[in-house]
Amino acid sequence: MSNDSSWTSPGWAPPGGAPGGDPSTTPPPAPPGAGAPSGPEAPGSPSAAPAYGPGATGGWAPPPKPGLIPLRPIDFGTLFGATFQVLKRNPRPTFGAALLLNALVTILAFGLVFGLSIVSLDRLERASDSEADAIVAGTFGLIVLAGVVATAVALVAQALLQGLITIEVSRQILGEKNTLKHLFARGKGRWGALIGWTVLLSMALTVAIVILVGLVTLMIVIGGPAGIAVGVTIGVLGGLGLAVLGVWLWIKLALVPAAIMIERLTLGAAIGRAWRLIRGSFWRTLGILLLFTVIVQVAASVVSAPFSIAATFGGALFNPAGDELSAIVVLIGANLLSIAVTIIVGAIGAVLTTSAVALIYTDIRMRSEGLDIDLQQAVEQSAAGRTVDDPYMRGLGGETLPASAA
Repeated sequence: MSNDSSWTSPGWAPPGGAPGGDPSTTPPPAPPGAGAPSGPEAPGSPSAAPAYGPGATGGWAPPPKPGLIPLRPIDFGTLFGATFQVLKRNPRPTFGAALLLNALVTILAFGLVFGLSIVSLDRLERASDSEADAIVAGTFGLIVLAGVVATAVALVAQALLQGLITIEVSRQILGEKNTLKHLFARGKGRWGALIGWTVLLSMALTVAIVILVGLVTLMIVIGGPAGIAVGVTIGVLGGLGLAVLGVWLWIKLALVPAAIMIERLTLGAAIGRAWRLIRGSFWRTLGILLLFTVIVQVAASVVSAPFSIAATFGGALFNPAGDELSAIVVLIGANLLSIAVTIIVGAIGAVLTTSAVALIYTDIRMRSEGLDIDLQQAVEQSAAGRTVDDPYMRGLGGETLPASAA
């Protein structure tokens, strides 16, 4: 081959100028299979250019994953899998707390109603006919009061669980593994706002239902035949409208607990913050939360159904002779088993649903505010042993945390 066909790297011009270079100084082509040069290469040479692909050092690298999810905006598959990982990675303060709170609420509710019923029956057996009506009325009032107390305890338990899981998810994303005591400490000063938010939601729902039922009842009572038709129409249309409004507000305000516990906002500020964050993500959030709700409810029904059937028909199946004492024992045992399964399934469902909301909150902030960059920087600084700001609070007046807690 003549010197006129000397080799150069495509698109590269040697120092000095002309695209083809000086034939007298251009090296011959490398033989097939030749390896890397034995000595260091001159800066600017073609083979010193950055490499890309597997093993490259200067190309794209995937975002770090120090904990629950990669530190980047996540898709539905990643979010769905991460909700179950919350249970697996740290079960004590997640499933354990949910199980404890669910059991407490259930035992309190059943205990109050059962205890009052037993006392009432005992008094009725010893009471005269003139006292029976007063005893029944008093028992009914006490049961209503017990229901109010149990509902209040359930609302507090729900708020506590929401707060614990929300904080735990935010810290698992950074690779932390917290104890229940540590999670309660992180939420210090915000529990009152979260409980207030839960109570406010419940009161709003109760008032809306009472108003609708009151209107329907009023139309039926005072309207005659025409009033019945009007009342039914109001009930159907009002119920549908209330359901649509409820779902809309559910999504628009779904991130309020995260804003309260993670960003440590006041209740009013958290409502405004959640409302703004959900803009542009309403339908995606609605789809994810509806899907999670359906999955959790279907799974709970499938798991609980056999035990509910056993509680209903257990006496006939296991006590065909009809012995009264055996029937009572079987009935109590089957119902206790059914309640236990319901508590366990409810605890799992509560953790999954709350985790999904916390992950949606994180994903929205990654997409709209660049939270993933703040999280990556916090992980790097923490690994270097430096004190870092809470990445979730950067740009929001955040607090300074030690590197071990960031």
